[in-house]
Amino acid sequence: MERTQCCVVGGGPAGMMLGLLLARAGVEVTVLEKHHDFLRDFRGDTVHPSTLRLLDELGLGERFARLPAGWLEQMRIQVGGTTVVMADFRWLRGSHRHIAMVPQWDFLDLLAAAAAEEPSFDLRMCREVTGLRTDAGRVTGVRYLDADGAERELAAPLTVGCDGRGSVVRRAAGLRSVDFEVPMDVWQVRVAKADGATDGEVFGRFGGGQASVTMDRGDYYQTAYLIPKGSDETLRAQDISVFRTRLAELFGWSERQLESVRTWDDVKLLRTEMNRLRRWYGDGVLCIGDAAHVMSPVGGVGVNIAVQDAVAAARLLAGPLRRGQAPTSVLAKIQRRRSLPVAVAQRTQRGEHEMLLRPALDGTLDEHDLPLLLRLLRRFPALRGLTGYIGGIGIRPERAPAFARRSPALVS
Repeated sequence: MERTQCCVVGGGPAGMMLGLLLARAGVEVTVLEKHHDFLRDFRGDTVHPSTLRLLDELGLGERFARLPAGWLEQMRIQVGGTTVVMADFRWLRGSHRHIAMVPQWDFLDLLAAAAAEEPSFDLRMCREVTGLRTDAGRVTGVRYLDADGAERELAAPLTVGCDGRGSVVRRAAGLRSVDFEVPMDVWQVRVAKADGATDGEVFGRFGGGQASVTMDRGDYYQTAYLIPKGSDETLRAQDISVFRTRLAELFGWSERQLESVRTWDDVKLLRTEMNRLRRWYGDGVLCIGDAAHVMSPVGGVGVNIAVQDAVAAARLLAGPLRRGQAPTSVLAKIQRRRSLPVAVAQRTQRGEHEMLLRPALDGTLDEHDLPLLLRLLRRFPALRGLTGYIGGIGIRPERAPAFARRSPALVS
């Protein structure tokens, strides 16, 4: 029987950050990731100021700065012909007054490389967890498929589910969620940039019953086009040229740019959902990140909240795990610490759904009669700094624990 002190299921932002921090605390930690690499299309690519500060504290800021990245200092949307700055990160204190736009696979590769320098860290790719091991009601590890398809087991005092919205750990542990209504699903598509375009930002367009947000990714725009919840099948019955026309109307893109959207196969569907677990833990098991609380894509905060979860969990678990223990009282303390930031973020997202997204999709959003918050943001610039803080730093931001901090010289 293979054994480890902590089994982390899922090599996303929460899983890789937790693995790195626990390994720096001297905990024997094994991360099981079902894919053979971190390359995925249309994953969250925004690294917020709270996470950038954390990377500095871990001694990884210089490494991160070498990654190909864009900087976002303001979040802007356009309603008809009216532009609104939704958040301005230049009001923040510290050296990171921006969001960094970095492909998530590069971010995860950085964390994996740093964690690999710790002797107690073990990342195993192509390992698909299929269920939990239990003994008298306590979770004692996982069952998984090895890279060759062989069934294996890994025993651990604690199993942490970081395996996203479709979490096997969450389902196998019988943890129940509170679900919230969302008004939209999202089509994800790449559109080529015009020659000489230098936008370098995230911008949204709302009007005429349409809503879309696009991010400059260098030589293309990574674009999220919102559709009414459950309407994917009906809308795909139309010719793809209808969708290209809508994008051209919203963003002013040329036919040449939109040639990359050839068929519906180029348009990926994200079925959005929002929920959070009533209880994040059981005896011997804990869920964090999307496995504990699925966020709306609004604001791109999901990745950064997941990272914050990992930091809080590592700080509270390092000591007990070194002793081979994972008391439920500690797991409950992790949930108590992280519940407020998650609840505030989700409540903010639900407010944006009702204020902006639902009216945009049903055609009732009017640039001549903007919602009150948008009017206030246009009139009082300081409010944009407040929304920048809420979105970029958040409630109860986590700092790197002392055992995990390194100077850049020690990790270069």
